[in-house]
Amino acid sequence: MITKDSIETAYSFLHQKRNVYIHSTLDWQKDDIELAIDSYVDDMSQELYETISSGRIDFLRNHKRFGEDITQAVDRLENML
Repeated sequence: MITKDSIETAYSFLHQKRNVYIHSTLDWQKDDIELAIDSYVDDMSQELYETISSGRIDFLRNHKRFGEDITQAVDRLENML
């Protein structure tokens, strides 16, 4: 069962990181954000992750798609609120 608290927590964290990521011009900062998100995904509700990822196992973990993925994750979480 996905709780409202888990959605709100994930949304807040990912929204904040996305905003920094999309405005950053520093590669090291973007890499740090990707690592932080990867770690967060390891600990988040598996059911919530599967829902926002639409079953994609590399969602938020693929360097080449990260910018697109984090925007989709924030949008999907916002729609769940």
